[in-house]
Order: sequence, then C-alpha cells, then structure tokens
Amino acid sequence: METAFTKLVGVEHPIVQTGMGWVAGPRLVSGAANAGALGILASATMTMEQLRAAVHEVKSRTDAPFGVNLRADAGDAAERAQLIIDEGVRVASFALAPSKELIARLKDAGVVVIPSIGARRHAEKVAAWGADAVIVQGGEGGGHTGDVATTVLLPQVVDAVDIPVIAAGGFSDGRGLVAALAYGAAGIAMGTRFLLTSDSTVPDAVKAEYLKATVKDVTVTTAVDGLPHRMLRSELVASLERAGRAKALAKAVRHAAGFKKLSGLSWAEMVRDGLAMKHGKDLSWSQVLLAANTPMLLKASMVEGRTDLGVMASGQVAGVIEDLPSCAELVTRVMAEAHAVLERLHGLTPPQHLPLPPHPLGTLPPPG
Repeated sequence: METAFTKLVGVEHPIVQTGMGWVAGPRLVSGAANAGALGILASATMTMEQLRAAVHEVKSRTDAPFGVNLRADAGDAAERAQLIIDEGVRVASFALAPSKELIARLKDAGVVVIPSIGARRHAEKVAAWGADAVIVQGGEGGGHTGDVATTVLLPQVVDAVDIPVIAAGGFSDGRGLVAALAYGAAGIAMGTRFLLTSDSTVPDAVKAEYLKATVKDVTVTTAVDGLPHRMLRSELVASLERAGRAKALAKAVRHAAGFKKLSGLSWAEMVRDGLAMKHGKDLSWSQVLLAANTPMLLKASMVEGRTDLGVMASGQVAGVIEDLPSCAELVTRVMAEAHAVLERLHGLTPPQHLPLPPHPLGTLPPPG
C-alpha cells in the first residue's frame, strides 16, 4: 500500500511503531522494520553511548529504514542529531517541535524530519519550518496527551498542511488504518499495540496488566506530574489522586528516594530537574519530585516489572487488545484487514447517474 509517507521514508506499509521510552529498543524497532513498518528507537532514556550502541544493534538486525526519537528540549539535542546524521539514520522524530535550525540541519544531511504534534497550530508551525511530515496524536494516545479526539484533530491538520500526516491515538487494526486514510492521512502510528507484541521487551507481568485492562481501566490523570498523562489505573495512581498535598508529598519523597537509588541522581539533581519541569506550570512540590522521576516511574514498570512502584503509560486501545503477536504477525494482520475493508467499501460506490454532492470544504485531498 503506497502512500506519500511510504514513498517519503522508503517503507513497505504506512505504519509507524512509535518511540516509547524504555519500550522501543533495538529488538522492537528491528522487528517493526523487518515487518515493513517504520520502527522508531526511543533515545530520551539513553545516554549518548547507549544510543550509539542501540543504533548499531538495530543496523545489525535489519537493513530496512528506521528512525530515532529525540527530545527537542534536551541539552544535548544537537549532539544527538549529529549522531543520527553520522550513523545514516533515515528518520528523526521529535516529541516536541524542534527548532527551525535543527530541522534544516537534519534535512541538509538527508534525514527525514517528522515531529509529533497535538494541535493544528503546531503542525502549521513545523510545516512552515520545513518538517517533512507530522505525526498527529489525538487524546486517545498514551502518555502525555491532549483532550481533542483524533477524529476531530486529524482532519483539522490534514486540511491545514500540505505534507504527509500520520495519525496516532486510538489505532490498533486495519479498520483504523482505512479510517485514517479516509480522513486524508498517509498512515497510522501505534504505540500500545506494538508494546503488546512478543518482540517487546516489556516484562510479561506488565503485559498481563495491559491485556486484562478494559477501556475504563485507562485513565487520564494529572496526579503524577501535573500534566494530563494517559495511563493504566493502578494503586499508585489511585493513592496519589486520593492523597492531600501533605500525604502526596510524603509519598513522592518515598518514591523519589527509591528512584534516586535506581537513577544514581543526587537530591540536588532531582530537584533541579523538577524545577525545570515546574517552570511555567502550577505544580505542587510532590508533583515536582514525581515529574523529575517520571522516566524512572516508567522504568520501574517497563524494565523492572514493578507495577506496584511504577506507572504504565497507555493508549485507550489497551482496553480492546487481547493478544501478543510478533511485529510481523501484527503488521501482516493490519494490512490484511485494511485490504479487506477497502474491498468491502469498493462495493459501496454510487451508480454513475447519482453524482456525489459537493463537499462543504471543497475538493478533498487524495489519500496520502
């Protein structure tokens, strides 16, 4: 299935495996790439040395194109971008909008730049700065998210920019892919669905928590770090939501002490990181401590398997996922479902003597 996105990055299928921290490592990324999708390596939780080693490992596992996700606000973003250039990585994706200068630097080196955005105005900004495509995530997506549904946000962005748009937030199957194409997207991006594969290194006990979750077990809370964060309900989340400020601070200090040992950060470094995240936001001190340790809260679950100590970021689709296929099985299934849906829809073509009425927005863009 060729779209503007597949032609842009050179993959077989219009599917992206998103760069999830502690989850999107070399095994998952290479599994997605070998299946014909675009695998994206998460680098925010890696040192420079770990990132370079991870890139080399992906290269040893696949000859297919893949990407690396960067934090645009990281102090060493420029150095990480240079690593991507030096290693010949095909795609650089960003969780936050990169600067115009960084986009230009990557593009001049032949790297495809794909920021993730959550609002129409952000898509317009990065498109004007030269981004090659955008991933647009609606409120159904996991992790830090907005409150506008994908079905509302996606057509806004498609109408606003003339670069390929990849839809994220709420996708897990071929029906969703066809729906996104119908809106004018050039593909879909999936996080939780790829997390729940046999190629994912997330511990089995954590995967079991996702598989048993219903759609009502996936919640959005600000109790963890002061920002809307979609995740599985857990006793940790419930306790933070129930606690008053004093109790929340005490819990945060206890958790911070535990994660201080895991991370190797000093108290001063944790407070510094928390204050940096507090800037411009009305966060309590307990949220400041937890904000500084959110990566470690995720690591506790996604790496250590400690569902009692960590948080489990999740898209709403966790409530409808029931199995753990390999990446190859997943992508094959999604594409087979998509083609079956397209075949069925083809039979709904109106007779030639019944022309379609004009669309209120004018001529719709072709898929991709």
